[in-house]
Amino acid sequence: MSATILHAEAGASDEARATGKSAGRRFATLVVRLGAIAAFAAIMAYFVVFAPGFTSTFNLINVVEQSAILGVLAYGMTSVIIGGGSDVTEGGIDLSIAANMGLCAAVYATLLSMGYGDFLSVLAAITVGMAVGALNALAVVGLGILPLLATLAVLNVAAGMELTLTQNTVVGASSPLLAFLVSGSFLGISALAWALIVFSATIIAIIHGTAFGLRLYAVGGHPEAARAAGLSVPFYVSFTYVLSGFCAAVASILTVSRLSASTPGSGELLLSVLAAALLGTVFSRRFVPTMGGTLLSVLFIGLLANGFQLLNVSSYWVNGVQGALILLVVAITSFARGSESSR
Repeated sequence: MSATILHAEAGASDEARATGKSAGRRFATLVVRLGAIAAFAAIMAYFVVFAPGFTSTFNLINVVEQSAILGVLAYGMTSVIIGGGSDVTEGGIDLSIAANMGLCAAVYATLLSMGYGDFLSVLAAITVGMAVGALNALAVVGLGILPLLATLAVLNVAAGMELTLTQNTVVGASSPLLAFLVSGSFLGISALAWALIVFSATIIAIIHGTAFGLRLYAVGGHPEAARAAGLSVPFYVSFTYVLSGFCAAVASILTVSRLSASTPGSGELLLSVLAAALLGTVFSRRFVPTMGGTLLSVLFIGLLANGFQLLNVSSYWVNGVQGALILLVVAITSFARGSESSR
């Protein structure tokens, strides 16, 4: 009987230690998360005080306009992370999205320069973007290659095709659609800013307001349970990569409108896209990617770059800060996963 009592006491002691460890990890996660949000707030407060014109209406609208391209790309990346899971090494990711945008921009600008109208040029850009997304889906879902490696390979394919098409030169473009995106406005808000607003509302409604979006979260968070419930996991994962390609195509039209041309070097946006998509998890209650969180992180990155510019700080610092933010978010999500698994 005494052995039974000792065994029960040992079991209770182990359970108490496990409970204490889980509580400690959850507390550490909360501290890190609140610390991150406090740091963001402190940075914004600093810009409000020391950056001239930071809070002016004109400047804030300008930030939204400048964030349109990053926002559309970040939504594509977020959808892939939602559908494929947020594990950094094996989960969903699309490293080719920025290069895909560059290829779509080259196709769009080249067709315009050849005399084709907006309709055909836009259609071609969207087709190319979704085709690259389908190639990613084939590599990840069909061939079973890790998303990190598959999309890295497709990145090089898209970048090579862009350079082949443009011969590494700037391709100028002009059209009624581009003129509208550059100079059009409604209620004092530019067409580019409206593009981000409308696109954000649409994708948030689809992902967070429909049964399809709920199933997408189920596939990314618990693929085995989703498969047991009768959901086609390959279809949903493939859909996210094609959607990411569509977002790249839309962003390509926006970037051509801003620059009046297709220019090499679109791949440099990848770090910003990753930072925006991953940073969005900080604004989520359960540390999962959300479209609303991505929108907040996109605006934060836009305000960060804008604040540095107003303070005459080199833009190179923005890349360093974005890299630090990615490390921070990975640390936070690792804490969160550890807390969930220890329950």
